[in-house]
Amino acid sequence: MKPAAFDYLRAATQEEALEALARAGGEARILAGGQSLLPMLNMRLARPRVLVDIMRIPGLDGVAVEKGSLRIGAAARQAALLARPGLAAEQPLLAEAMPWIGHAQTRSRGTLCGSIAHADPSAELPLLLLALEGEVALRSRRRARRVAAQDFFTGLMSTAREEDEMIEAIHIPLAHPGEGHAFAEIGRRHGDFAIIACAARVREGAVRLAVGGVADRPVARAMPGLDSPELDAALEALGWELEARDDLHASAAYRRAMLRRLGRAVIARAAAEVR
Repeated sequence: MKPAAFDYLRAATQEEALEALARAGGEARILAGGQSLLPMLNMRLARPRVLVDIMRIPGLDGVAVEKGSLRIGAAARQAALLARPGLAAEQPLLAEAMPWIGHAQTRSRGTLCGSIAHADPSAELPLLLLALEGEVALRSRRRARRVAAQDFFTGLMSTAREEDEMIEAIHIPLAHPGEGHAFAEIGRRHGDFAIIACAARVREGAVRLAVGGVADRPVARAMPGLDSPELDAALEALGWELEARDDLHASAAYRRAMLRRLGRAVIARAAAEVR
């Protein structure tokens, strides 16, 4: 199939893009890397009246340290972040997980903010943003605001972004001394969306576990420590709380079993990384 007809605007400035979003009244879509949007256009799952291309806007592709966080602009490509010198020191969880996102070809085009906007519950980047308690910077003609990751993802491929807003950047906290991180996922093939993915952060004995691929959005919870007799029960309870369902890729029982095993494994690796 081919896309339904639409107008195309290559925005020269962020103000021009925001003006187009305001005029379109919810019938515009932002085009950045296009790795999620273009297939949806071809299958006519998305039918925007206007497509606003932001990839030529100066300054939107920046990645920089800002007030204790990595600020990643709307046009920053996944491959650029993965190649960033010092990423493993700045945020080791990102450095560990980025090679699992798609393939070299898709990372060379895909943007981090585009994946956050798409909000696929099996995608790695929404999971990582949630695990690290990051924020999404949104801007419209009316206002600028920042939304915590835990409030941004609202359901299946659904977010708190309003129709006239664009994601300007995401902010991911830098790693602190005394933290440990770990990531793991199970998929049919490397580069596929995860059947289940887990990311853990351990800080001063506090354990945060994020799970993707099970519920309609990534979910993060505080967990007992590795040595706690309550950890297995907490992982079991989380598996049932997420209401996993059978699908073509795996059964609900399989996802619950893998959550118990993968969750414990990433918590153990994260705890071992604490220095």
